[in-house]
Amino acid sequence: MKVVVKSGGSSTSFEDYIARVPAGGLIFDEGDVGTEMFVIQSGSVDILKRLKGEEKLLATLEKGDFFGEMSILEDVPRTAVARAHTDVELVRINQSTFDEMLRNNGEIAVRMLRKLSRRLRETTALLEQQTGVPRPLEESSDFFAKVGERHEIYRLIADASQEEFYLNREEETTVGRIDPVTGIRPDVDLTALDAQRSVSRRHAKILHTGTEFKVVEEIGTMNGTFVNGRRIPTGTPVALKDGDRLRFGLVDLTFRVTQG
Repeated sequence: MKVVVKSGGSSTSFEDYIARVPAGGLIFDEGDVGTEMFVIQSGSVDILKRLKGEEKLLATLEKGDFFGEMSILEDVPRTAVARAHTDVELVRINQSTFDEMLRNNGEIAVRMLRKLSRRLRETTALLEQQTGVPRPLEESSDFFAKVGERHEIYRLIADASQEEFYLNREEETTVGRIDPVTGIRPDVDLTALDAQRSVSRRHAKILHTGTEFKVVEEIGTMNGTFVNGRRIPTGTPVALKDGDRLRFGLVDLTFRVTQG
């Protein structure tokens, strides 16, 4: 889900929060004192880390993504470099505005928790690599667990590439694109099929309830979810049957049930 910032007042007062940075321009440097976070209104931003005198790209963020929040959460210097990848327009958010956003939009707090969880996993993996102490077998990878959650006869098939995505039989199946902020990848990752970025990061989910599957569009989805050409309302489960045509943004797929 993207962060949407509205002015809520006059255009002049909102303009005071806008920062415009040309491509290649430095937004903040590693070690800087941070008093603001940023939401990207247009363009894209590279997040980099200096290692042995060289800048290593960590992520490229786009419209709706936020960054720089750790400095106002923990009151610590910036831990990375932020540089404009293209001409970029940013909304600057100070501590008081940030506190109000958290109170009024719980999704922002959820995304930050996911981001912190991702960092914790990466740190744990690094410590294991350095100490040579592995995690217990049942926690070492979630790949086999995901295989167990999927049923081979329930699939989404991409119309353009014929790529197949198997659906979770026991739990929900998430549909969207990988989130570069948190590193979270949905079960059905349409990133490679969506050159125009029409699919939201958390676009929809497919639920298995009893004997049928239902698709539910997530709150905040920008370009719609369609079943057999009809746009479905956000948050309302719509039942699927074999052969139904689905469109997430501009990506077309077919729901197939193959009897064993």
